[in-house]
Amino acid sequence: QVQLVESGGGLVQPGDSLRLSCAASGNIFSINAMGWYRQAPGKQRELVASSSSGGSANLADYADSVRGRFTISRDNGKNTVYLQMNSLKPEDTAVYYCFGEVVPVPIGPEQNYWGQGTQVTVSS
Repeated sequence: QVQLVESGGGLVQPGDSLRLSCAASGNIFSINAMGWYRQAPGKQRELVASSSSGGSANLADYADSVRGRFTISRDNGKNTVYLQMNSLKPEDTAVYYCFGEVVPVPIGPEQNYWGQGTQVTVSS
C-alpha cells in the first residue's frame, strides 16, 4: 500500500507565496515522476509541474501559466516533492493534487498514486 499526503495549502493574497509538500510512504521500491496537477471549479484538471527522476538530476517541466513563478523540487531520500509557488494570482486558485509514478515492493509494474488534494485560494 502506498500513500501520498499533501500539506501547505491555504488562503493567501495576490503576490504572496506558498509552499506545498507531498510525502509518499508505504511499500515503495522507487518513484519515477512526481509532480502536481490542479483543478479549478468548472475546469479540467491540468498538469502544473512534474519532476522526472534522472539519477542525480531531477528533470522539471512546467505549465506555461506557472513557468517562472513556480518551482518544483524533490527529496528522493524522503520520497517527497515540493512546489514553491511565488507571485500567486487569483487564477492559481484550485485544488492541488500531487502524484507519483511508483514502483512498488514486491517489485512490479509502475503504478500511479494520488494525494487527497489541498486547497489553494488566492484572493484579496
